[in-house]
Amino acid sequence: MKRLCPTIFLVSCASLMFEISLTRLFSIYLWYHFAFMVVSIAMLGIGAAGTALAVFPGRSRSVISISPALAGISMLICYIVSNQIPFDPVRFSWDRAQIFYIALYCVVLSVPFFFSGMLIAAAFSLHSERSWFIYGSDLTGAGTGSLAVLFLLNLLSPEYAVFSASLLCLTGAFITGRKYVKAVSLLFALITLSMTAFHPDFTKVTMSPYKRLSVYLTFPGAEHLKTYYSSYSQIDLFKSPAIRFAPGLSLLYSGPLPEQTGLAADGDKTDVITDARDRPGLRFLEFLPSSAAYETGNRNDALILDPGGGLRALTAEYYGSGRIYKVESDPLVIDVIRDNFNDFSGRIYENNTWTGYGRGFLLSHKETGYDLIDLSMTDASAAGVFGISENYRFTVEAFTQYLNALKSDGIMSISMYLVPPPRTELRVLTTLAAALEKTGVEDVAQGFAAIRSWDSMTLLVKKSPFTAREIERIKGFSGKGRFDLLYYPGIKEAEAGRYITSASDEYFTGFQNILNRETRPAFIRDYLFDISPVHDDNPFFHYFLRLKNIKPIYDTMGRKWFYFLEEGYLLPVIFITVLILSAVIIIVPVLLHKRFRQFKRFKPALVYFAMLGLGFMFVEVAFIQKTILLLENPAYSVAVIVTSVLMGSGTGSLCGPGFQKTGPAFAPLILSFLIVVYSLAYPLFSHFLLSFNPLLRILIIFIAALPLGFFMGLPFPAGIKLLGEKYQALIPWAWAVNACFSVLAPVLTIMIALVSGFNSVLYLSALVYLAAFVCLKRMTK
Repeated sequence: MKRLCPTIFLVSCASLMFEISLTRLFSIYLWYHFAFMVVSIAMLGIGAAGTALAVFPGRSRSVISISPALAGISMLICYIVSNQIPFDPVRFSWDRAQIFYIALYCVVLSVPFFFSGMLIAAAFSLHSERSWFIYGSDLTGAGTGSLAVLFLLNLLSPEYAVFSASLLCLTGAFITGRKYVKAVSLLFALITLSMTAFHPDFTKVTMSPYKRLSVYLTFPGAEHLKTYYSSYSQIDLFKSPAIRFAPGLSLLYSGPLPEQTGLAADGDKTDVITDARDRPGLRFLEFLPSSAAYETGNRNDALILDPGGGLRALTAEYYGSGRIYKVESDPLVIDVIRDNFNDFSGRIYENNTWTGYGRGFLLSHKETGYDLIDLSMTDASAAGVFGISENYRFTVEAFTQYLNALKSDGIMSISMYLVPPPRTELRVLTTLAAALEKTGVEDVAQGFAAIRSWDSMTLLVKKSPFTAREIERIKGFSGKGRFDLLYYPGIKEAEAGRYITSASDEYFTGFQNILNRETRPAFIRDYLFDISPVHDDNPFFHYFLRLKNIKPIYDTMGRKWFYFLEEGYLLPVIFITVLILSAVIIIVPVLLHKRFRQFKRFKPALVYFAMLGLGFMFVEVAFIQKTILLLENPAYSVAVIVTSVLMGSGTGSLCGPGFQKTGPAFAPLILSFLIVVYSLAYPLFSHFLLSFNPLLRILIIFIAALPLGFFMGLPFPAGIKLLGEKYQALIPWAWAVNACFSVLAPVLTIMIALVSGFNSVLYLSALVYLAAFVCLKRMTK
């Protein structure tokens, strides 16, 4: 037992490192929206381990000896194998074999988690009376892994984190393994070290050929320059004749563009760094619709949110803004441009530069007012964004904050690509209208103006009405560049669509109906897509689907079902898949062993562990999502919440024996109360915390989550100990049930949040823990 707990600590640490590494790898060689599948893959592997031990009892000692080595070996092999599987979601539209490949992908990557799950399930079966220490070692190890992998991902590419995780498991095998296990572990440790040192091509990430970076590099003369890594993103610098970034450039401009260097985040979100030294070449900026805000008057104090490669910061400088403030969400972008393109870019990130989403910056700089806040929704391609990607920059609360930071006559400018049929631009409009009303503006129609080019739109918003002089300047700029007027206070229908003709007047009609408070609700309700305002509690700005309109949406999108996967309908597909697999894992012991068929006798115990799996993951995933706003970095949010909850849970488990007569029995009830308190307190403190220094925010959130984690660490080992006293053979099956419901929880969390927000998920988790409390009471009778 003395050697077992350190091994469990190492293997759990390695498993979480491997899991988080896979989320980064999925983001790079597939797409961001496949990263959340990793949690389901991991928990399915862990659940299958419990079923295997339930079906083949009596082998726990040999499992403990060999599982750490098998986990370490399989992490290395399964990563390499998965890198060779020709799975690509883009091919779903024409290649049915992709269904087989995605299944193979999931099976291959679940193998390491199967072996790590075998180790812990076997330890619980053999030493149920020591469940507190086993569970504590498991959770503290996992918490340590979430921090360690963050450190590694900020230094090296994700595959090195995979190698490190493999080495940790092999180290654990040296502690508890027999002689032959130690020999095999040593051999594979040497192989892993050699791969770490020489990094052969077959271990490098294989990126989808349909990602934008891959496409740009296929053009003659294209060149990949360098790759940089962080826990937030992978940044690739490249040159390609296909890169010509000037969103909505007027067709009247016939001159050349300055030299531009491509910058790709995770191989897909692309931007450019423009040569600021070519001053004559920067004249093209006058022909971009996004320059409309500068044409309306003095914009001396400009705030650029997410300037990326810096084109909008160059625009502010070109038009003579005296003070230009830049807030970029990806810290690596700032470092890469500063270190490699400082002079080339015009030293855009040398002064007045901050990292984050902008909302924290605004709260900590309340004394500053801005003539212009420039927010862009464009990058170097007009492709859509996955529907279940959270974004706290485009919510009613965010827009309200931006508007309040403007000077009395300041303007907010938002530029976006036009991707038919209209939905993104209309949702921006409804969300902005709600935000303006929240600031106290009664007639929001007086504070909007919009123009469009052949492929993009720029929307201007003010808290005060647009003056006649400003309207004339917008009309003059629009005419000079042959941009269409979409809206200004008092626009006539004949003025819209002068240069760009279309089959319908969707934009004119949309603006008129949305900016009219009386017609807005009916227009939003009857529109084909969901364009209702987005709030912080369910910040899925790009989720537009309406269940009742599936058939007409299918027809409108060219009868192509792949659109629904992009929009978020991958979620129910994955949910049904994991539900079926989880059901198989849970039912197998019933089919193969008679002793598991006394379901009524075991029902309270199985429901108890199912509720713990649901409750734990509901809380963890919901708080990770909500904390993204506070920390303004998804990687930090995952690291802080996972580490705090797991460390707190591990501490709670280790302290469990000290008050096991009363504490564990009431832990689910206490958790229900705490979750409700945290849910109610979060909105009150989030606005307050955003004004703090980022490091202080991290510390406060970490400490605040510890009490919740502490009580989350008590119910599981208490249940295992109770099973060990009454139905020891049931422990592996209970482990499988817990893991399978943990599989369902992350997908359910997002599905529920899309409809009713993350607070609903938290309130549901409180009910789940309440149900667990009732089951535990029945188990003790």
